[in-house]
Amino acid sequence: MARYSRSAGKDVKRAMSRRKSGSLKRGKGGRGGTVKSRKQAIAIGLSEARQKGKKVPKRKTASRKKSASRKKTASRKKKA
Repeated sequence: MARYSRSAGKDVKRAMSRRKSGSLKRGKGGRGGTVKSRKQAIAIGLSEARQKGKKVPKRKTASRKKSASRKKTASRKKKA
């Protein structure tokens, strides 16, 4: 079964073409300057598809990494 809907792919394609033409902006309200990175253009296209309610997997959060690093630092403090 497909992870992404066909229309979500179209949103990404549209964002990529806007990047090429130089009209794709970053940040809230597009005040952060033009997007140069290909990866960032894809991420913007996917987030726009999510906002429209299209079939796109959820974002991966970095919460696991943060909690693991906290445990390590806490155990080091106890040993010293």
